[in-house]
Amino acid sequence: MTRRSFVAGSAAVATFPVQAFALNEAQAGSLVNGLVGAINKVIDSGKSESAMIRDFEKIFKKYADLPYVAAYAMGADGRRASSAQKKAFTNVFTGYISRKYGRRFREFIGGRLEMSKVRKVKNYYEVTTIAYLRGESPFDVSFHVSDRSGKDLFFNMFIEGVNLLLTERAEIGAMLDKRRGDIDAMIKDLKKAG
Repeated sequence: MTRRSFVAGSAAVATFPVQAFALNEAQAGSLVNGLVGAINKVIDSGKSESAMIRDFEKIFKKYADLPYVAAYAMGADGRRASSAQKKAFTNVFTGYISRKYGRRFREFIGGRLEMSKVRKVKNYYEVTTIAYLRGESPFDVSFHVSDRSGKDLFFNMFIEGVNLLLTERAEIGAMLDKRRGDIDAMIKDLKKAG
């Protein structure tokens, strides 16, 4: 797996200015430490691809602000979506990114992530980890953590400075454009994507 294919195949969540509640550096680091431990456990598990993907979906549900991630990925089209469409999209999008990440992280077998540093940025914390892949130079993977939702969750991920949700927003936008803005058709097709 090359660094370029890892970046291209990953998704993430985007930056938003928010009022932080009681989140502190230790809590942000603890969240990402748990996330990294869960990812490392799955990639070292020796499970089948489908079992790993199920595990990655559980990880996303536990550690990511999925309603925000999904809303950001849908972009401006989310304003015209009904509540039922938003809920359906969030559920389908969670499965989609789990399959997409799961397949990428499966290529991570033999590699690992290690937490490196935590720093406060505006109203959130940036937690940097180091990714070690076989045959690759180590590189940074940063998570942005906030308690905006009432829980400590990551809402953005960067790999070497690349905001990955912007890629997902572009992909979801392209899917909608291809379907002439039909949100239901995009949701239906997203169930099979990833």
